Amino acid sequence: MSECPHVLDLPRPEPSPLSDTCLECESDGTHPVQLRLCLTCGHVGCCDSSPNRHATRHFEEEGHPVLRTLEQGEGWRWCFPDGSIV
Repeated sequence: MSECPHVLDLPRPEPSPLSDTCLECESDGTHPVQLRLCLTCGHVGCCDSSPNRHATRHFEEEGHPVLRTLEQGEGWRWCFPDGSIV
């Protein structure tokens, strides 16, 4: 894991999840494979293994750079601009 400048700009403490599932998947009638939390605003989106990749779409639309997994037993974070785990 590496640190990146985007991590330094994240709010502390991290935002609470705005939902307990991917609301876009719920609206689309699809099921998320795994959930990701935007560490800028708390948006919950589905991972890239899900049909609509809502967490990545959130980054593309909002520019919020870092997310973390919401999966039990996992604690990694991903920086989209740097393309790495941070």
